[in-house]
Amino acid sequence: MLKDNVVVVTGGAGLLGQAFVTAIIENGGIAIIADNNRELGIKVKTELSAALNTQNINFVQMDITSKESIQNCISYLSNTYKRIDALVNNAYPRNKNYGKHFFDVEYDDFIENTGLNLGGYFVSSQQFSKYFKDQGQGNIINISSIYGVVAPKFDIYEGTQMTMPVEYAAIKSGLIHLTKYMAKYFKGMNIRVNALSPGGILDGQPEAFVTKYNRNSLNKGMLDKSDLTGSLIYLLSDMSKCVNGQNIIVDDGFVL
Repeated sequence: MLKDNVVVVTGGAGLLGQAFVTAIIENGGIAIIADNNRELGIKVKTELSAALNTQNINFVQMDITSKESIQNCISYLSNTYKRIDALVNNAYPRNKNYGKHFFDVEYDDFIENTGLNLGGYFVSSQQFSKYFKDQGQGNIINISSIYGVVAPKFDIYEGTQMTMPVEYAAIKSGLIHLTKYMAKYFKGMNIRVNALSPGGILDGQPEAFVTKYNRNSLNKGMLDKSDLTGSLIYLLSDMSKCVNGQNIIVDDGFVL
């Protein structure tokens, strides 16, 4: 479904990023791990290349908050592959104070974390879309969240040290509207922009949290990272060529 398509995955060395890279390779694409962590990025590239028996995974160090870093990445990929087909905005940069409870969040931290993430998605999309415009086609997929769609269900965090950070809700909801904005702004440029909003992904959360979360779901409950890849491949492929400015929710009915 993605034969020879060059797909850039920001945060490609992370939990979801690795699942996305794997799915891109399995569907015939060329996966670019664009990550600011060089050591981890090279490690993941080496491990996935061996596991999938492929030479179609590449690593590029890229900081989504740096225009220069993004432009260097685009230039390298354009020179290497002569094309870039899609950008998956998946990275999640944050500062050391991220994740505090609402009353404990400082203004400067709120601004910094929102800027790092939502701002980073903006500048990455801006620079790649300039390339896509000149190329004559392109595809951007923003990884948002169910908490960009509905208010948090705070009761599922009771009895744990976890919370739903206020920055996260602001970032992910803003990202969904940024998706719609860009889709309309790119009218006539043959650039599609869509969002994918996952529910909770299993990643070592406390059992009490998982149990309460699952009660709000319909069948499976919390998702495995691979549960998102079908929707991602659909949005990357020509099967969704008339889908633009949309947000696909994959959450086993959690938001209902």
